[in-house]
Amino acid sequence: MGKPVVRIGEEFRADPAYRTYYYISLFVIFILAFAWWYMLLLLFIPIPLWIMGIIATPFLLVFGFAAYWIPKYYDTLKYKLTQNEMVWRRGVWFRKTGIVPYNRITNIDIEQGPISRALGIGSLKIQTAGHSGAGGRSGKPAEIRIEGVVHFEELRETIMVFVRGRKQVGTTGTFETGGDSVLGELVKIRKLLEKRR
Repeated sequence: MGKPVVRIGEEFRADPAYRTYYYISLFVIFILAFAWWYMLLLLFIPIPLWIMGIIATPFLLVFGFAAYWIPKYYDTLKYKLTQNEMVWRRGVWFRKTGIVPYNRITNIDIEQGPISRALGIGSLKIQTAGHSGAGGRSGKPAEIRIEGVVHFEELRETIMVFVRGRKQVGTTGTFETGGDSVLGELVKIRKLLEKRR
């Protein structure tokens, strides 16, 4: 926890525990959606094994594909904080990139379920003000997620510093930012104006 996990201007990604979170979730879905009733069929109903194989094949293909897809999707999750905006990228086949200026952010919520809490990770749900977009959409708030990070509370606070219009200089060692504060800039402008008098 001593080294910074996010530096302003540098890309960062979800913690590897987030990939584990997906595998555990897939296993739970496999048990709940398939394994329990399939085992009951196998044990209590006299169905030929080749029919049981046909029944199982589509489920096993879907779960096998999901297990193959998880690391590919994890590798595409990338985020970056700059002095003025957040940038996110994701998508295996259909790549998505989004840019969110800090002045559009209205709220940041932390989300943690039982599995993510056990793994020590959380996600940030970032809500933005309604905006008019292409195609006549207007007033609909957007939601962006930063998923599977360990220092989620520190990350939320770092983003909120920018949202509030201040730049944070150095922190507790988890995040690093740079630059002068707005107040510092105003003091410089005032000194310049006083010199001209």
